[in-house]
Amino acid sequence: MPHPAPYTLLIQHAAQVLTLAGGPTDRPLAGPDLSAWTIIERGYVACIDDKIVAVGPMDELDLSHIGPHTRLVDATGCVVMPGLVECHTHLVFGGNRAHEFERKLRGESYLDILASGGGILSTVRATRAASEAELLANALHHLDGFRRYGVTTVEAKSGYGLDRDTELRLVRVAREAGRQQPVRVVPTFLGAHVVPPEFKEAGPRAYVDFILREVLSDLKGEAAFVDIFCEQGAFPLDVSRYYLEQAHHMGFGLKIHAEQLHDLGGCEMAAALGAVSVDHCDYLTPAAAGRIAQQTQGQTVAVLLPLVPLFLRQEKYAPGREFIEKGLPVALSTDFNPGSCPSKNLWLALSVACLKMGFTPKEAVAAATLNAAWAIRQQHDCGSLAPGKRADVLVLNVGSVAEIPYWLGENPVREVIIGGQ
Repeated sequence: MPHPAPYTLLIQHAAQVLTLAGGPTDRPLAGPDLSAWTIIERGYVACIDDKIVAVGPMDELDLSHIGPHTRLVDATGCVVMPGLVECHTHLVFGGNRAHEFERKLRGESYLDILASGGGILSTVRATRAASEAELLANALHHLDGFRRYGVTTVEAKSGYGLDRDTELRLVRVAREAGRQQPVRVVPTFLGAHVVPPEFKEAGPRAYVDFILREVLSDLKGEAAFVDIFCEQGAFPLDVSRYYLEQAHHMGFGLKIHAEQLHDLGGCEMAAALGAVSVDHCDYLTPAAAGRIAQQTQGQTVAVLLPLVPLFLRQEKYAPGREFIEKGLPVALSTDFNPGSCPSKNLWLALSVACLKMGFTPKEAVAAATLNAAWAIRQQHDCGSLAPGKRADVLVLNVGSVAEIPYWLGENPVREVIIGGQ
């Protein structure tokens, strides 16, 4: 008998191992599956190099796999779980919007500030003025912050350039930031964020035609997904549909910002085109959620962003509980960006999802790991602790899954392992 290859990393004696495994593997978790995944009490996770090779209870650990060079991590009293997956962020931008925070506190709305040339447009001015080196330094700073919160994979949207060269630069910076540090970065092209000042007269359709003609052909292989903000003051439903149809024909995966501030029908429209995710959904009705779940056979994920209504001081949160009961797969993210969520604390988003959207702790954890991975089509690599997946593992200073959203605003991370390191 050849001697078994020794583990390079063994995390042992965990109070609970949140595997996120045991559900269907051909689609995101939905309905009862969102909380039916396996928790192992007193468990271990074993890795060889950058892959998970074994997960189980301590009394089934094969000691013959432990060699002189195996790194042992004692997780006594701790929860061990997959790295968090951030499936909706605006990682790369210049400046900040602290000055507008005060305007919000005086009662101005998000759309009022945008209409006055502020909001997204003020970040566009700062981003266009920033050098590539400044943008990269900012992105690396934010990725370091995400890693401290246990985020091991980040989706990064462009959208603060709104011209050809700056938009391409934002995607390039996101990719380079991913190469320079351990957190993995998945770029999304959000050139259709709002209509830039240069196209104010010509209008939304002329601007998306410009993107389709001048920009998307240069993004092949650089960004997997194309996104659009379908909202009053941004892009109307008909223009959003036209743009996504054309992008789909060019081979891009589809995403949409929709039903954030009004119910315009953007989520259903994008889902009918095969969108990977529909994001925000605060004004998506449970009936429409049920139709999306049926029409897409549970493949389109609703990405909910609970810190956005909190930061914008809005009363309306997506009806997450009803979405779950209708069988729509849901994911959670921060929407980290300079205007509507300057926070990288995904743990806080989980707590607010429980408090304001009706999630249970197990559902919230699944929504920020495996379902978030599905929302950016990374489910084959991350989001659960299963043999063959990448060794992205967290050790938390809490003893049970129920404690994760309970400690409001705290960072429970004791140790972050990315790719076995």
